[in-house]
Amino acid sequence: MKLIRLFSLAALLLATLSFAGCAKGKKGTGGNGSTDGDYVNGSPLPDRQEGVSFLGSNVDRSKFRPVYFGFDSYVISSGERSKIDEVAEFMKSASNTLILAGFTDERGTPEYNRGLGERRAQAVREALIHAGADGSKIQTVSFGAEMPADPGSGDSAWAKNRRAEFGVVR
Repeated sequence: MKLIRLFSLAALLLATLSFAGCAKGKKGTGGNGSTDGDYVNGSPLPDRQEGVSFLGSNVDRSKFRPVYFGFDSYVISSGERSKIDEVAEFMKSASNTLILAGFTDERGTPEYNRGLGERRAQAVREALIHAGADGSKIQTVSFGAEMPADPGSGDSAWAKNRRAEFGVVR
């Protein structure tokens, strides 16, 4: 059963990354000098790195604490800002790429939850850029309700699952 779930998650990640390149926004010069790239709220998204996955062994997901969100929200509360400031300070001096993954609780349709997870990851990305991090080194992905931090049901579990996690590419 765990193998089936892992395979399903890998397929979902592959589909997410495959479709990410399909929706191009404004064209322009990205931070890496390219003239092609996605833009979110005026900030260029970097090209996906070949062979890099949020779930991969080349990504450290334990370096920073997750940012938590309220129900059905992608607004970053003032209590979570210090986490973003810590990551932004690291990013100012590091050459690493950062992958932001957005997650939701189990309520809602899979499509809605993937969209909400993406909005959460994008909100954290924009906050990092505002705090001085280089947007060309920050990628986003959404897992929606997949990969819950707490597999239980109820307010306590749901609060732990509404989050954005940081993955530092090694």
